[in-house]
Amino acid sequence: AERDRHLEDELRAPVSRSFHEQSTEREDDQVMEGEEEAALAEMAAIRAALTRIEENVYGYCTRCGKAIAPARLQAIPYAAFCIDCASAVERQ
Repeated sequence: AERDRHLEDELRAPVSRSFHEQSTEREDDQVMEGEEEAALAEMAAIRAALTRIEENVYGYCTRCGKAIAPARLQAIPYAAFCIDCASAVERQ
């Protein structure tokens, strides 16, 4: 939440007058917008994982229903797909 507030403050900061500074600030803004989008997507994935925990389906692939490998869940605790389905989704 604090990170999101910081990003919003940076995006709303006044633009500098020099073209070079404006260009640099706009590039920085695009990076921050991307970071904000990634943070929001990660928070949504975490919320979905919490729902799966409440529904006693956490640890099972939401696509094929097979168990997600413990090592994958340790690396990505909010993973919704087993490694095979995650790979298939990425290829699409």
